[in-house]
Amino acid sequence: MSDHNIDHDTSVAVHLDVVVREPPMYRVVLLNDDFTPMEFVVELLMHFFRKTAEQATQIMLNIHHEGVGVCGTYPREIAETKVAQVHQHARTNGHPLKCRMEPS
Repeated sequence: MSDHNIDHDTSVAVHLDVVVREPPMYRVVLLNDDFTPMEFVVELLMHFFRKTAEQATQIMLNIHHEGVGVCGTYPREIAETKVAQVHQHARTNGHPLKCRMEPS
């Protein structure tokens, strides 16, 4: 047997310029209607948007007085999920509550 000591440099230097961008954000908003009870809206905000009772009440009052209230701002997929959850929960409970997402 012979002792062959061959060094092979197998490392490759790669330089990448990677720009990491934050995902586009979307506001999830609830729209006022004349049929959905205020208490239902407050409970929904606490459950699906993790708002405190105080925060949920303030958003509900904005919806009632201004016609719209911002529930939160999320990346697109999460905003879509929140809108679907709100619609499903409202329909299951017999309420016509409308929810939408809009670019932030």
